[in-house]
Amino acid sequence: MDSKVPETVKLEVEKTNKSGSTFSSSETLDNEREHWAGKLDSLLSFLGYAVGLGNLWRFPYLCMRNGGGAFLIPFFIFLVLCGLPLYFLELCLGQFTGRSASHAWEVCPIFKGVGVGMVIAIGIIGLYYNVIIAWTLFYIGNSFISPLPWSTCSNDWNTDTCGARGSNITGRNSSNITGVNGILQNSTNSYHASVTNAINGLTSEEEFWQYKVLSMSSGLDVIGRVPWHLAVCFIAAWILVYLCLIKGVKSLGKVVYVTATLPYILLTVILVRGLTLPGSADGVLFYLTPDFTRLADMQVWIEAALQVFYSLGPAWGPMITMASYNKFNNNCYRDAIVLTFMSEGTSIYAGLVVFSVLGFMANKANLPISEIAKSGPGLGFIAYPEALAQLPIPNLWAALFFIMLLTVGLDSQFVHIEAVCTAFTDTFPSLRRKRMIFTAIMCGGWCLAGLLICTQGGIYIFQMVDWYVASISLPLFGLLEAVVIGWFYGADRFARDIELMLNRGVPVFMRVCWCFVTPAVLMFLLLFTLSTYKPPTYGEYEYPGYTSVIGFLLAMVPIIPLPICAFLTIRGAPGQTLREKITTSFKPSPNWKPISKCHASGYDATMKSDGGTYMEVVKRNILGDTSYNP
Repeated sequence: MDSKVPETVKLEVEKTNKSGSTFSSSETLDNEREHWAGKLDSLLSFLGYAVGLGNLWRFPYLCMRNGGGAFLIPFFIFLVLCGLPLYFLELCLGQFTGRSASHAWEVCPIFKGVGVGMVIAIGIIGLYYNVIIAWTLFYIGNSFISPLPWSTCSNDWNTDTCGARGSNITGRNSSNITGVNGILQNSTNSYHASVTNAINGLTSEEEFWQYKVLSMSSGLDVIGRVPWHLAVCFIAAWILVYLCLIKGVKSLGKVVYVTATLPYILLTVILVRGLTLPGSADGVLFYLTPDFTRLADMQVWIEAALQVFYSLGPAWGPMITMASYNKFNNNCYRDAIVLTFMSEGTSIYAGLVVFSVLGFMANKANLPISEIAKSGPGLGFIAYPEALAQLPIPNLWAALFFIMLLTVGLDSQFVHIEAVCTAFTDTFPSLRRKRMIFTAIMCGGWCLAGLLICTQGGIYIFQMVDWYVASISLPLFGLLEAVVIGWFYGADRFARDIELMLNRGVPVFMRVCWCFVTPAVLMFLLLFTLSTYKPPTYGEYEYPGYTSVIGFLLAMVPIIPLPICAFLTIRGAPGQTLREKITTSFKPSPNWKPISKCHASGYDATMKSDGGTYMEVVKRNILGDTSYNP
């Protein structure tokens, strides 16, 4: 990696600090660290990460199931009260410190384990997320075969009971079976598939998924072999990720010009085509028609809050890391507003695309849309391929759709991997000069470990890991993030830090959310997750009893660093007594300072902690310290 500071962050204006030293307004304490080459690089990278697979195949399903347009009411309420404030907090935290998630917690050293846990969680997610990209690559390859392999029952992997939805087979629509039932929570991302069977059979699309793509075994106890086609696609996916991250954010910032914009182009093309099909209007109306009576159901509000939290991606860590590459004076407040609403607006837009085509599919099969829509978040690999196979020129539309899925998946995976690599390079700066080799080693390690999920029993491992790894840690990390910044460090002090960057104050609304609303919502979601725990399932397959033990250990892996790092911090803290050490561990460390040199000098004196009664602290956190004069 080039050790020189990029041109975009070189000296713009000179300022003189209080000690008389002259620094550039954009000169940092770590001049070897990269920055985004331009504003658009940054925005597209953030947008690409925020718009994940869940925006395409989970949100439309949730909206349809929970009252259509009425679901948007709780969704946007939680977006404004919880999603936006936490998103803004993380952007500020990364931009102010210029450090990754694992190093930004000098703000309250006793909670350094939160940053480490974030890196571990996103590392595990990155491990199995590439399997989805591998599946997508395989579908793209098969999209150029005519007829589409998943549209017929004459292939060597098909069974005697294979059939097409709605065909004239006795008992065709007599019952339903559950197929894929996984929850992809990374970006929130979840999928489920339920297909109509022919007596005891599956549709051709379901058989292609289970018997060809996955080569599924009978259960978790039968791992089996690694299908060669899936191994090739999986390795190709990792090579693709490596090539795009070979120079860190320099190369990532250029790749996203394609991967972050192409999905919108392809979504629009598919939407225009979908709206010209018979039955498409019925699908769109089914998706958006509000049922306000559903708002009386608490489950609707809970699912809206969970979708906001998982889709935007705060508390995962990558937002902090990517923001650390921003210029110190970048207007991250504007970025937070634009990106949150663009991300969730994309969810609504994707729903129009999905249900316009599903409406056509229901019309052609002479089935209710609810029967088709039960495929829900599994649209990507079962229901939507089935719909595309019925369009004129099906190969073209299938290729466009899966290329869109590929670009959306890659955008998220890029950020997952970059966040972990940055955590290492911030810890060991010498690795920056060997970035190409280091990234290759990291991607190679992930690839080897991930081959286990490509086995015939890999889908059961995928489901189990996805079920447990983020279910507890992410709401917990988000809760701790809000509490630490809002109370232990102080919303007022953090607002002063933001004012150093943006030269503007923080709205009272944001302060109130950081201190009260966001922690309350996240606490409720965490308790709800714990109280409604259910063991994982995959369709009709029930996992062995020992899976709960393994799952609990998986859930604890990102959380274990919290007590370990807290113990190490207290042990190494200055102080004569244990109480003094603990007290010191809750205070910002000497390393907590703005990354900008011109603001770092003399920073400690301006950030002196103020005491007072509890009510005085509450008032100061909400309204600010009127006596403070920077």
